[in-house]
Amino acid sequence: MTSLLILSFSTLERDPRVQRQIELFAEDYEVTTVGFGPQPHPGVTHLELPGETRAWPSSKKHLLTGRYRQAYWAMSAVRAAHETLNELVGAMDIVLANDVNTLPLALWLAPRRGVHADLHEYAPREKEHVRSWRWFIAPYQRWICRTCLPQVDSVTTVSPGLAAEYHDQFGVDVEVVTNAAAYEQRSPRPTEGTIRLLHTGVARANRRLDAMIDALRGAPDGVTLDLMLVPSEPGYIDALRERAADLPAVRFREPVPYTELVETVAEYDVSIVVFPATTFNLEHSLPNKLFEAVQARTAVLVGPSPDMADLVREHGIGEVLEGADADALRSALATMTPEDVDGWKQASDAAARELSAEHQVSGWSRALARLAEAG
Repeated sequence: MTSLLILSFSTLERDPRVQRQIELFAEDYEVTTVGFGPQPHPGVTHLELPGETRAWPSSKKHLLTGRYRQAYWAMSAVRAAHETLNELVGAMDIVLANDVNTLPLALWLAPRRGVHADLHEYAPREKEHVRSWRWFIAPYQRWICRTCLPQVDSVTTVSPGLAAEYHDQFGVDVEVVTNAAAYEQRSPRPTEGTIRLLHTGVARANRRLDAMIDALRGAPDGVTLDLMLVPSEPGYIDALRERAADLPAVRFREPVPYTELVETVAEYDVSIVVFPATTFNLEHSLPNKLFEAVQARTAVLVGPSPDMADLVREHGIGEVLEGADADALRSALATMTPEDVDGWKQASDAAARELSAEHQVSGWSRALARLAEAG
């Protein structure tokens, strides 16, 4: 069997995208995984990195003076991986490197048949809303992309907008593998008197979640909104609760385990997936929650984010708002009918197989098969 090392500086059992890679390749490849946390799959060999190590550069003297190579190899997680993987240099057939922070390590491993890079974000602009990150980390990220991407054998990322930017800035061809959810066999639930809206996800201020709450002010009767948020920034969820205190149609719900998420989304009629273009990655996101809504057979409301808008229009699974603000959402709610929602749900049902993980991950299968055959 072809040997494959899957490398990620994440907790593998809690990383849905990496889990899909592992499940896809565990049967047909001799898989070794490297990352944080325990063994993520019974069919792989796992090399666990120490949980206290970090994969972000912290050496100010190296970053300020542009010594990015030294900054990279000084990171504690990189040092630990270097020590752990030293005996595997030149011994693996293929390395699947997740995100740009694994690329120098992957190339150092010198796999016999090549390196495939899977990029979960557009790394040079990942946290561009943070000034210190723009000053110190962004140039370092550009250095990794500029020096490493031309050396890898194939690249995938999560959306067409990110793929185009990687191509334009670094001259590499990039295929899209979306963050699709696994296919589920279910039927759309008819929309009844009340149209139930849901937003799920991480609670970050740059996502402007307050706009969803404000949209319910003056919205028609018979529309409710539930927010199921994962804490990220101290005090932000409390601030949202306070903002919604006078709106009985808005309710906060505790997050559910990932394995229960699609079933939970299926209780609702419309999933709101609206992000303002506060960062490049948000503007061009195709988030998990969009695909979870499709498998739940709910409709979606998305903002004018180009990648989401294109997908929604192509498959007819919901409505694209004119803006990502409260007024645009309120206007859509004013004209939305249960009949509209039922039509979008039927379209989600029709698109569920094409937009499932099982269909989307074929991009990874093709990329690695090319490497395996070339060797």
